[in-house]
Amino acid sequence: MNYIKHTIERETTSPIQIIDVTGEIRELVASCELEKGQVTLVSQHTTAFININEQEPRLLEDMVTFLKRLVPKDGNYLHNIAPVDGRDNAHSHLMGIFMNSSETVPFESGKLLLGEWQSIFFVELDGPRPKRKILMHVSGI
Repeated sequence: MNYIKHTIERETTSPIQIIDVTGEIRELVASCELEKGQVTLVSQHTTAFININEQEPRLLEDMVTFLKRLVPKDGNYLHNIAPVDGRDNAHSHLMGIFMNSSETVPFESGKLLLGEWQSIFFVELDGPRPKRKILMHVSGI
C-alpha cells in the first residue's frame, strides 16, 4: 500500500462560494501512478467544507440561495458577541452542521469512480479568504 499526501490551496472571493475541484483531483490521482485505491479530501477549516453534488450552474445558485435562507447572516447568534477571530461568522459555522469536512472517493486505473453527474466541490461559507486548504490523502496499490 502506498500513501501520498498533497495540499490544495485556494483563495476564495465570495461570502459563500462553491468551487469545483474535480479536475484538479482527477489530475493529481492520475499522476500518482497507482492502479486502485481511494482519495480522501479534508477541509482544514471549520467554515469551509467538501461536498459531492452536480455541477450545474443554476443548481449551484440554488444551493447558495438555500444556504442563505437556512441560516441568515444577521441572526442573533451568541458566537458573534465575542468572536475569536473578529469575524461575525456564527452563520457560517451553523451552515456547516449540515455539511461534511471530508469525502472519500475510490479510483481504479487512475480514474475517480464518481457517478456520471457527480463533481467534487470545496464550499466556502465564510469568505472571502486569502488562503484555504484541502488536504488530499491518496492510498492505493
